[in-house]
Amino acid sequence: MPSSSAERTTSATTPSPSIPPTRMPLAVYILGLSVFALGTSEFMLSGLLPPIAEDMGVSIPRAGLLISAFAIGMVVGAPLLAVATLRLPRKTTLVALITVFGLGQIAGALAPNYAVLFASRVVSALACAGFWAVGAAVAIAMVPVGSRARAMAVMIGGLSIANVLGVPAGAFLGEHLGWRSAFWAVGAASAIALVGVVTRIPHIPLPATRPRLQRELAIYRDRQVLLSITITALAAGGVFCAFSYLAPLLTDVSGLDESWVSAVLALFGIGALVGTTIGGRVADAHLFGVLLSGIAASTVFLIALAVFASSPVVTVLLAFLLGVSAFYTAPALNARMFNVAGAAPTLAGATTTAAFNLGNTGGPWLGGTVIDAGLGYASPAWAGAAMTALGLATAAVALKLHKSTSRVVTSGTPRQQEQKADAPC
Repeated sequence: MPSSSAERTTSATTPSPSIPPTRMPLAVYILGLSVFALGTSEFMLSGLLPPIAEDMGVSIPRAGLLISAFAIGMVVGAPLLAVATLRLPRKTTLVALITVFGLGQIAGALAPNYAVLFASRVVSALACAGFWAVGAAVAIAMVPVGSRARAMAVMIGGLSIANVLGVPAGAFLGEHLGWRSAFWAVGAASAIALVGVVTRIPHIPLPATRPRLQRELAIYRDRQVLLSITITALAAGGVFCAFSYLAPLLTDVSGLDESWVSAVLALFGIGALVGTTIGGRVADAHLFGVLLSGIAASTVFLIALAVFASSPVVTVLLAFLLGVSAFYTAPALNARMFNVAGAAPTLAGATTTAAFNLGNTGGPWLGGTVIDAGLGYASPAWAGAAMTALGLATAAVALKLHKSTSRVVTSGTPRQQEQKADAPC
């Protein structure tokens, strides 16, 4: 049976200072490289909404639902595929999922209408979700507890690089060769990722004790797991509520030329890479400090974006800062879930993926809703700030609960101390 929340939380969030930093296995970097293709597909539509809307004959908010479609597929697919592949070889599962993902990109490139494009996004997202869940579990399994945030930072670094290179490149291709060319490019990147997975990911043996679904599902009875899901969804949703409509904000409110969109998206990606690097190095030792400071910063930046959206200089600067703050918290959000759900590592990875994409579903939907209400392209920044502010409050509740359960374990009997030391990571 899983250990108690207090036991798991205390042992998992306090790495031993005697353990030196561990060199990341090559396989973790290969997973990060694969995530580059996944992340490019997930986020590139932020720079392609106007041409897609025009080509498909739909409004920009309806085109924005393609972002939500991908996120919905991630929300549903992550836990379902984690459960379905629980007893399958890890490497074989990764190979199958990256293959399906690549085929989904081809289907999107060839889509004759909005409905087919929407369906291709859902299928791609299901494969992406499964890859994230299994890949995260593999990465975590290859490093000690005190290096979890660093390992996740390498994988999330793939997303950051996708925002630096992939998303702006997609916007550039969309502007000069049509939006379909961006889907073809991601399909090619998926093929390269497939080669890396086949040749470099080692065989990961299944646990000696076969995973039991009932035991894995038991994590959802833990208050800290539920709080982690909520924090992740709100933190991600708030930022991507505004980011999803950054292109029309830049052109229609800030007054920038359309050619600036790809450059500003690249700047967001550079900020994401900076944030991931800093957060990954700090989060293992100061997990809640990273969560609270990062989400608070995102809230401030979103409010500033709403207030100063008409200023092109300020808007461009805030795009960079939002990239920093959003991805600064990402390694901590991932590591926190593995800490509190250590008895079910595969579902922990799937749950984190689903939580991020609950936010990525709700954020663009809320942003489109306020735009449709006639509040303008700056209004998603206000809505996003409300989401991150609620996420900040939830993180404060989680910290208070963490401190209270830590005190219980610390002052417990010798037997409780022994259980704490033996708690699974």
